[in-house]
Amino acid sequence: MKKINFNSRFFIVSFLLLVLSSCSLDISPKDDDDFTSEDFYSNPDSYQQFLAKIYGGLAVTGQSGPAGSSDLGSGPGTVDEGFSQYLRGYWQLQELPTDEAIISWGDPTLKDLNLNTWNADNVFTEAFFARIFFQIGLCNEFLRETTEEKLNGRNVDPDLRAKIQTYRAEVRFLRALSYYHGMDIFGKLPFGTDQDLLGTPPPMQSRTFIFNFILDELNAIDGELLAPKTNQYGRADKAAAWMLKAKLLLNAKVYTGVDRSADALVVVNNLIGSAYGIANIPYSNLFKADNNSNGAQDEIIFPICFDGVKTQTWGGTTYLIHGSCSNAVGLTLGVNNGWSGFRTRKEFTETVGTDPRVTYVPGNNDPVSIANYADFNQGKKLIKYSNKKSDGSNGQDLSFPDTDFPMFRMGDVYLMYAELALVNGQGSATTALGYINALRSRGGVSPATMADYVSDPAMFILKERAKELYWEGHRRQDLIRLGKYLSDYNWEWKGGNQSGNPVDAHFLIYPIPNKELNSNALLSQNPGY
Repeated sequence: MKKINFNSRFFIVSFLLLVLSSCSLDISPKDDDDFTSEDFYSNPDSYQQFLAKIYGGLAVTGQSGPAGSSDLGSGPGTVDEGFSQYLRGYWQLQELPTDEAIISWGDPTLKDLNLNTWNADNVFTEAFFARIFFQIGLCNEFLRETTEEKLNGRNVDPDLRAKIQTYRAEVRFLRALSYYHGMDIFGKLPFGTDQDLLGTPPPMQSRTFIFNFILDELNAIDGELLAPKTNQYGRADKAAAWMLKAKLLLNAKVYTGVDRSADALVVVNNLIGSAYGIANIPYSNLFKADNNSNGAQDEIIFPICFDGVKTQTWGGTTYLIHGSCSNAVGLTLGVNNGWSGFRTRKEFTETVGTDPRVTYVPGNNDPVSIANYADFNQGKKLIKYSNKKSDGSNGQDLSFPDTDFPMFRMGDVYLMYAELALVNGQGSATTALGYINALRSRGGVSPATMADYVSDPAMFILKERAKELYWEGHRRQDLIRLGKYLSDYNWEWKGGNQSGNPVDAHFLIYPIPNKELNSNALLSQNPGY
């Protein structure tokens, strides 16, 4: 579903505006004659259009791209539409507080992500919190509108009903994905489903409650999703749900205090035995403008799809490509300018060494150390994502890339197996090294040996994950899971000091935004904020 369209008319009129009431969004319906929800559902295509809107919510930000009609409202007190894009928000919260990235821009509260010094008024955590629950609200409304009772009342024919059942499973996956992102980042969350009446303030639920809900949902939909690689590209299949389940179980000790490594191994092995595999292409092609068709689609289990014409946004891979480079370098990446934003910290360059998967900007002789994090000329610049196709031609638009973001891919699965075996004692160390070396071989790197990991398996895995998965939105979670986020490993500007300081344990999760606490008395703040 690389290029998926939806009819925006109904969403402008009606339930596009329906989100969990915890979110303090100032959105008002727009009149459009007498068009109603039942008018919308009288068209058999409406169900797929609504599904497309939910998938599209991971990529776009409103009714007209790239800006001008934000899903989250506009005016005083609302965040810039591009800043609020789902992937942009997720990526910043997972990468900027780590050794992998630092940003030079001076937008209010953005620097606090660089320095691990955020508070409950951070506008970027506010924006992502709102975006998560906008998505969850859409998913809940789709499920309300596709019950047996609703479909019976509309006399929906059997063939369409069968498709809708698959759509419902996909929407439950997408809701679980957003709850997972929220749980990982914020811990406890306001919680509501399609079973709750609209307008009912959602209560706060614990991280363990959310964990169990997601796990139950993924188990429940397993028989209703299509088999791996049999759905449209960009839509969820069984493997996407297995991947989310594996990530959940791998991090279970962080989320619930209970180790679920043995359960995680079962799911990881299911993924390795599926129709997905390691793409036999140059590593860089995984992140190019034709990664939906150049062979990377054999490895990408679940992407966020972008199209330079149909999904224009100032977030997503637009942000990841433009934000990483200067104007001159942007031309080599298939975009018309660079925003001179983020680069990496010296500890990352020391971690990855000369691994050819990590591509620095050619001729980049700037100091590796960053004395002034607001100076883009300090620190090493990386090239990861590109709006060039694998044949060297540009994407469709020089401002808005065609490059899909690999939310889940098989390279991560191989490294999850390796971690389970080498760090957690589940699986075979020999098999684990084989998977690591398959990724190294594809990247042009010499093989690892048993001697490379025995002294500090956790740091060995962190290094391998950095080399293969840098800037894919995993680093904060990896550092926390492997015990290197708070202390025992420092990086420049961690904790607000250039030399790096340990950070307090309350920074393991982000605060519930004060704006949300003020709008729903049932919510409570995380400790330390």
